Amino acid sequence: AMHEGHVVSAQELTEFLQPLFTQSSRNLVLFLQDRLSIDDFTYFSESYGNKNPFQNEILQSSPSSLVLPAVDSKATKYLLSILQESRDWKLTNVTNLNVSQLEVNASNPNLLVVQLQPLASGLKEISTLEAIAENDKIIGRVTMDLQERGIHFSVIYTAVRPSRISRRTDVVTELRRQLMAAKEEDSLSYPPLNVTTGNHTCILFYASNFSLKASSSVLIDLTNATFVTQNVDISASECSDSNTTLSLKYTKPVNGISSLEIRFLMTNKFYEGSARKWSTLDSVEIVQDGVKFATFNVSAISAPAEYSFHCQLVGTSNLYPARLVPSNEEAKNWDVFISKLQIQGFNIINNQFSYASDCTGFFTPGIWMGLVTSIILLWILTYGIHMIMQLTTNNRFDDPKGPALSVPQTE
Repeated sequence: AMHEGHVVSAQELTEFLQPLFTQSSRNLVLFLQDRLSIDDFTYFSESYGNKNPFQNEILQSSPSSLVLPAVDSKATKYLLSILQESRDWKLTNVTNLNVSQLEVNASNPNLLVVQLQPLASGLKEISTLEAIAENDKIIGRVTMDLQERGIHFSVIYTAVRPSRISRRTDVVTELRRQLMAAKEEDSLSYPPLNVTTGNHTCILFYASNFSLKASSSVLIDLTNATFVTQNVDISASECSDSNTTLSLKYTKPVNGISSLEIRFLMTNKFYEGSARKWSTLDSVEIVQDGVKFATFNVSAISAPAEYSFHCQLVGTSNLYPARLVPSNEEAKNWDVFISKLQIQGFNIINNQFSYASDCTGFFTPGIWMGLVTSIILLWILTYGIHMIMQLTTNNRFDDPKGPALSVPQTE
């Protein structure tokens, strides 16, 4: 039992998990989601008129359970490292969700890490509800397969970061600048992917969400495989002063796809108009199973050669500020979603991103709307003042004691 508002630290989390390392059940399954909070179990339920996405009763059927309402994000960030250091586990990343083909040796401790699909970010709540329901089915399918095989196991269901951040009363009096700095530091939950040539880093790549969708049905989340577990082959990447190619190769990312390669092609050229060099991301290529080749042209992804490039949303949607435009028929079968993209392929110093050139220009749609509205109001005000200034008063008045005033038509 924990008092209200308590946040479990990394040390406390290690102490809570000690029974998992000493009990007879030596198999541990870690279901890892991109974001989750204890409030989601209430919010996405029948209480708010939704169809409860949490259908499997693994928590109720368990002989013992532990629910931690709030855990420090740094503790969950390094949870996999904590588990690996606690015991000599045999680590297995379950990516194709086909547990029946896994060889689990009961004599050795096994740690199965199941990467769940990411929740919809910035979309309607119904999309998030469907994603949670699909993850719940995955959890039920994996645990049911293990039970049918007679394997005793323990389960941890958690996420890399919280989905709902509540206001903390102990930091209200702190400066806003400090709060923003702490929030920005926590948001970078993993280091960027770097490609090195010798001792020199030539490519840096980071994204908070890196996902693909094949044929509008198969969702492929590559975030954890790229940045957390780094289960990606970057050996085919190439670097030079004028051309750079970031090659990301994945083996069996989902069922039905044996290999997947994603290439980011960048160039560094001198432009006479600006009298300086600019680095541009010219195209993105997706190669499935070494046969299907999809090519995308890229719009609005460029930066001075000394800078990195950053954009909040990059993908195939028309609503994104930086868009990937399909250039062949195969590319139309793919949907790409990259959030908080930052990439740099030239002039990297101290293995860190340089100053970022953002994809959002100075004149955003909101600024343009404000300018146009202000111009229209100023025009109406000017016209009204001009009409008022044209009004004249009578300079002749009728005297009741004298003859009637006659005003000629010419006046």
